[in-house]
Amino acid sequence: MSGEEAPTQQQQPPEEEKQPDEPPPATQDAPQESGSGPAAEEKPLSCRALVLTGFGGYDKVRLQVKTQGKPQLRAGEVLVRVKACGLTFLELLARQGLYELLPAPPVTMGMEGSGLIEAVGEDVRDRKVGDRVIALSRSGMWQEVVVVSADRTFPMPEQMSFEEGAALPINYLTAYMMLFEMANVRPGKSVLIHMAAGGVGIAATQLCKTVQDVTVFGTASASKHETIAQGGVTHPIDYRTKDYVEEIRKISPKGVDIVLDPLGGSDTQKGFSLLKPLGTLVVFGAANCVTGQKKNVFAMAKTWYNQLSLNTLKLMQANKAICGFHLGYITDDQLISRTMFKLLELYRQGKIKPRIDSCYHFEEVTDAMRRMHERQNIGKVLLLPEPKKEEEKPKSNSEPGENAENTEAAISDKKEEATEEVKAEKD
Repeated sequence: MSGEEAPTQQQQPPEEEKQPDEPPPATQDAPQESGSGPAAEEKPLSCRALVLTGFGGYDKVRLQVKTQGKPQLRAGEVLVRVKACGLTFLELLARQGLYELLPAPPVTMGMEGSGLIEAVGEDVRDRKVGDRVIALSRSGMWQEVVVVSADRTFPMPEQMSFEEGAALPINYLTAYMMLFEMANVRPGKSVLIHMAAGGVGIAATQLCKTVQDVTVFGTASASKHETIAQGGVTHPIDYRTKDYVEEIRKISPKGVDIVLDPLGGSDTQKGFSLLKPLGTLVVFGAANCVTGQKKNVFAMAKTWYNQLSLNTLKLMQANKAICGFHLGYITDDQLISRTMFKLLELYRQGKIKPRIDSCYHFEEVTDAMRRMHERQNIGKVLLLPEPKKEEEKPKSNSEPGENAENTEAAISDKKEEATEEVKAEKD
């Protein structure tokens, strides 16, 4: 993925106020004046965007409507009309100030999306206006129109919906690279997948099923067990009421070959203890740090204190491997592209298919973040740039009875997010 920064326009008060005539930054924000894109429009462009205005709770992500000058693209860039965006756990961390790769607020978040190409810059040979594409970026995807490098877009299979396109990249790239590039999953192996009903968990489960005779242990709350079992989890385990280490030992006394750990802290120690000789632990998150809307210093300190600590001599004697994975720090664009094309081919073959949990319009971003934060989702939570129609409710594929109390509380909370009108004028 490219490393350009996302929008940096200043937050405005609710009253309409003109933005200082400072041009928006390159790429991920709204279209630029620099360059000579052939499909530049003459009239100003209105763009709805979700802007992180500061670190803290849900109210720090606000919907803004910006009026930009006509888009002109630099060589190698395309203009994409975004139809759907993905919400990832990294955005929850970023909102709390725990994701160091995100530019300082105010900034538009979002790393993945899908949509239609509306214009192409010079030297773009393999993309054209009207192409349906998946787009990747370091940040800035949570807006109606976005300028990205053409080589960070991927043509969508004909049968893929925009929602599926937005749901695939981050979760499946993460799961694929951990399983196949790091852990080298092979026939007959066993894998422990934490948060098996989440986006990465479902992606990892589906990818495990592409390899013969792989046994999958998956942790999730009991209400999600039927769904994840249908999706390929061999042994669902309720981590809320049972000790997953004991449950796994009952079934597989020697443990497992691979552990995918998004939790951190004491769970990393448990994962390491569960590994068979020559097994691999892949740490790719610290979800145990996130306990509320805002940064919890105590939870962070507890997670850090309980983190696994080994010297290389003990690691050698244990005959086990420990890996760390963070997609945001992978700078090999060719690796990203190769893996994306592999995943799209698996989709065409019917071997993987993103599960959409729910879709929320930009106006409902608080509800979307709350749903993921409270772990109510089964699969991917998406954001839709299209304005919400009156009386339209979020589309959800989850069971209506699941986490009823949390859901009712979320619905009853009055939204505080106000849409802000911002004008960005060009020189």
